[in-house]
Amino acid sequence: MARRALITGITGQDGSYLAEHLLNEGYEVWGLVRGQSNPRLSRLGSLLKEVRLIRGDLLDQGSLIAAVEKAQPDEVYNLGAISFVPMSWEQAELTAEVTGMGVLRMLEAIRVCSGITASRGATTGQIRFYQASSSEMFGQVRETPQTERTPFHPRSPYGVAKAYGHFLTQNYRESYGMFAVSGILFNHESPRRGAEFVTRKVSLGVARIKLGMAKELRLGNLEARRDWGFAGDYVRAMHMMLQRDTPEDYVIGTGRTHSVRELVSTAFAAAGLPWEPYVVSDESLHRPAEVDLLCADPKKARTQLGWEPSVTFEELIQMMVESDLRLLSNGEDPHQHSSWP
Repeated sequence: MARRALITGITGQDGSYLAEHLLNEGYEVWGLVRGQSNPRLSRLGSLLKEVRLIRGDLLDQGSLIAAVEKAQPDEVYNLGAISFVPMSWEQAELTAEVTGMGVLRMLEAIRVCSGITASRGATTGQIRFYQASSSEMFGQVRETPQTERTPFHPRSPYGVAKAYGHFLTQNYRESYGMFAVSGILFNHESPRRGAEFVTRKVSLGVARIKLGMAKELRLGNLEARRDWGFAGDYVRAMHMMLQRDTPEDYVIGTGRTHSVRELVSTAFAAAGLPWEPYVVSDESLHRPAEVDLLCADPKKARTQLGWEPSVTFEELIQMMVESDLRLLSNGEDPHQHSSWP
């Protein structure tokens, strides 16, 4: 009998790659969506024929219990969140409710459906839970590179909400004996990334300039450094974490950093263009509290999971630029469509 997985946030970048990976592993995949008319469903492409959609909302405890009862999953991957960091300042309360409290509601749904109490474990089978934690929890970093033991100092409402969900996952693991883990994932990108994120903003901007559709690309802090990897690699790590004998948290990243300036120069080079004439640094696009440097130490994931990234930074950016050149050349809306490499 095929194993079952329930994915929240299935219409996002990570959700689509994870669904694809699990289907290839022989899983029956269920995806939680807020409604059948969700315009982002188009991002799932051909996967829509294979994924079973179920209605639910991270703001609604009852709907999550009903979804778990219907899907009867062996594994739950909580990827749903208000994930665009700048938006978390504009909608801080909503970010707290979805990105933070949504974790509590999903953990409670699993606990209730599994018959778990503080004094005993599951009575109807152990549902394994994955929480999508974030390197943004480190914020103003205390040490570099960052490990599973590095203290958190988040610098945005998003980072604070992610830290809440991370500690809550640990708490349910320790209090109820649940198989609950967090993957502290550093920045991971792809052609399926939302158009509002800086990597996709750059690849789309380069493609528009190359095709004569734009004359400039406005960006914020060009000196911020991030550890960027390929999303398809990172969802493999999520799955690996839930196959372990014991639940543990893992940092997932490449261990290498690049500045936004390097991202820009690499993207323009992929299109055969110099970047300096086209890029404008706009102070209004800077964050209220900037995170200057994030760099992973993925040693634990390498040694215990056997996980390694397969796509380099340069290959990733080239992949994204080429994808957006095809997308715009075909006249498609980058907010509704994504490429499937």
